[in-house]
Amino acid sequence: METRAGLSRQILIAMSTITVLAGVLVFFGSYLVYSAIVAVYPMPETDEWLTSLDLVIFAALVLVTLPIAAFVALRLARRILDPLESLARSARQIAAGDLSARAEASEKALGETASLVGDFNTMAQRLQDMAADMALWNATIAHELRTPLTILKGRLQGIIDGVFEPDERTLRRLILQVDGLARLVEDLRTVTLADSGHLDLHIVPTHIDRELEELAELMAPELAADGFHLTLELDDIVADADATRVRQAVLALISNARRHANRGSITISLKTVDGMAVLAISDQGPGIDRDLAGRAFEPFVRGDPDRAKETGGNGLGLSVVRAIMEAHGGSLRYRTAPGGGALFEMGFRTSAVPHAQ
Repeated sequence: METRAGLSRQILIAMSTITVLAGVLVFFGSYLVYSAIVAVYPMPETDEWLTSLDLVIFAALVLVTLPIAAFVALRLARRILDPLESLARSARQIAAGDLSARAEASEKALGETASLVGDFNTMAQRLQDMAADMALWNATIAHELRTPLTILKGRLQGIIDGVFEPDERTLRRLILQVDGLARLVEDLRTVTLADSGHLDLHIVPTHIDRELEELAELMAPELAADGFHLTLELDDIVADADATRVRQAVLALISNARRHANRGSITISLKTVDGMAVLAISDQGPGIDRDLAGRAFEPFVRGDPDRAKETGGNGLGLSVVRAIMEAHGGSLRYRTAPGGGALFEMGFRTSAVPHAQ
């Protein structure tokens, strides 16, 4: 309140001073102009240049205009200070942890202060949304980590207590849980670094088709054991890309199809469209539900929860693909494949070096 009174006093003094100075300038300025005219065009002499009546008139004008200036100053101070006071109060509440606090501006507030209040409320809303997202993110991460850690702890405790034999089968299951944890941590790291703009890439002219052929050769036996086979439709294209991250994105999409798609063919195609290298991966269905398609690339978004538990996965695969493509400055989109399956398309800039090795 002291700040408000101080600002009001300053505005009042400033307005009053401006009023008096304006009156002095207008009053005496008119006489100066009149004197200049008389010097050029002489007129009959008067008894006095400035009479006492003139001074009385000037004093009366000042006494009349000063209250008007004070009234205008106070109204102006209220229109300026009310929104600022609300803004300061809300800022203190937010600093104290109340992220729902919002500033208010009356209909009579000046446009600039009203805009300031609006910008502040927008910032506060984004801060509240970020805090909510962070809380949800942390809770989801804790949930995703708890399941494999519980399994690991239970199995290891069982081995110690003699309930389970430390045979090869048990150890392999434990290794699978460790691999799942490692994949979750790496996916979280990739998404977090990309969101913060710190995902480092080693972008060089790369033969994308050769990278895909090598990856397909490595994955073919494992996919065949699950009833899938890869179909490659690759043109010889050189694009500016990080080969390691491209393989990571393709692995994520193939793993997604492996968990959710119908058994059959997974097609990987690479072609040039409008000067862009388009890498597409499609399966034979059932695809992503229309209600879910718009949020498919958000972290921890899954389709059928029961099916997700059966097929595994941590809900970060598509988020990793999005993060990698954003770091490349490329494009990513999902659409339904002609056969009804899922079709993911990644766009890379073609390289200016056509024969890169």
